Amino acid sequence: MKRILIIFAHPGYYRSHANRAMLRALKGLEEVKVHDLCQHYPNMFIDVPREQRMLREYDIIIFQHPFYWYSCPAILKEWMDQVLEYGYAFGPEGNALRHKYLLSAVTTGGSALSYSTQGHNHHPITDYLLPFQQSGLMCGMRWLPPFVVYGYHSMRDPDYLKTKGQQYRRLLTALAHEEFTPEQLCNATYLTDLLEEL
Repeated sequence: MKRILIIFAHPGYYRSHANRAMLRALKGLEEVKVHDLCQHYPNMFIDVPREQRMLREYDIIIFQHPFYWYSCPAILKEWMDQVLEYGYAFGPEGNALRHKYLLSAVTTGGSALSYSTQGHNHHPITDYLLPFQQSGLMCGMRWLPPFVVYGYHSMRDPDYLKTKGQQYRRLLTALAHEEFTPEQLCNATYLTDLLEEL
């Protein structure tokens, strides 16, 4: 069974209905650890050796965060800048993360339609996640399709976030137990595309 580490970054977690629903759904999963950057580093002074040691213990790394200005909260970018350093994560001797899996789990106020060529964001959200994908590839990691919760600001269905949380739990459990083939993972645009195959 593969072990999953969620690098969680949300400066306003207690105001976030979407991210709270996602994390609440994961309770009791022994194969999943949630590492809250804002809780551990409120002043953004990252303990780099500690973070690097922790990464070595996990097979699948997830960046979970709200989508801020087409990117991530500042603390996650600081974490990436400090932790994924030359000689550890990339470079001739930097192979600590090689062959581990990486995916993004993001929440956004915009609808799925807004993240399309016809929408006001002009691109699918996968285009905006390319820097994370390329960072993972630079580190020798394997990029997995993202998990996206769209439109939580305008969502009127009270069961929507509960359903998304249940999907998140089911998909992470499937990843941990290696229920998907490499071909399935390669052919999916979003992690939720694989729900019908479970």
